[in-house]
Amino acid sequence: MTRASLDKQPHEVASMFDDVAAKYDITNDVLSLGQTRLWRKAVARAVDARPGERVLDLAAGTATSSLPFAEAGATVVPCDFSLGMLREGKRRHPELPLTAGDATRLPFADGVFDAVTISFGLRNVQDTDAALRELLRVTRPGGRVVICEFSHPVWAPFRTVYSEYLMRALPPVATAVSSNPDAYVYLADSIRAWPDQPALAALLQQAGWSKVAWRNLTGGIVALHRGIRG
Repeated sequence: MTRASLDKQPHEVASMFDDVAAKYDITNDVLSLGQTRLWRKAVARAVDARPGERVLDLAAGTATSSLPFAEAGATVVPCDFSLGMLREGKRRHPELPLTAGDATRLPFADGVFDAVTISFGLRNVQDTDAALRELLRVTRPGGRVVICEFSHPVWAPFRTVYSEYLMRALPPVATAVSSNPDAYVYLADSIRAWPDQPALAALLQQAGWSKVAWRNLTGGIVALHRGIRG
């Protein structure tokens, strides 16, 4: 299995990420024109992890996204359902407690995390609503969620240019730098099919999150959604 379909069967998506694990971070840097690092910094500021807190970093991949939380003094648990990603992450960051887990059935007790976050992974989950409810379940009352995900550019002319980049430029660039170019064709398709900012905010509210808000990054290519468990 080299490319998952948009019905997002978990074994297909996990296999796809297994295939790209070794070059995943560098490929993302190239395809995002270096924006990935800026987006990670924005996530770290939004999560605002503090010493002594417990943070769940879901869809953590190789755990690169987890490092800012550990550096802030929090206990971070990187979690992913791709064993290939986890193996690569454990090789790079043996000090972190990388954990295998499905976003729709998290292997954690109720209310154990002060903050939960997922970056560029929610759209790859088969059941978005179930994942948002699971994130709520494992968060303590008063705890927070931060979701960083590709979204819809807010300026219409730029939205057209961006869509053309995804479908025309991304596949050949991915062919040059990725170990599995077909995976990035799926990723482009999944970005185009993903709900816009207000629609994702509504899903968060329906799952039980309160004080839901979002902030656009890079003109809406990416959006940071936040919420609080009441």
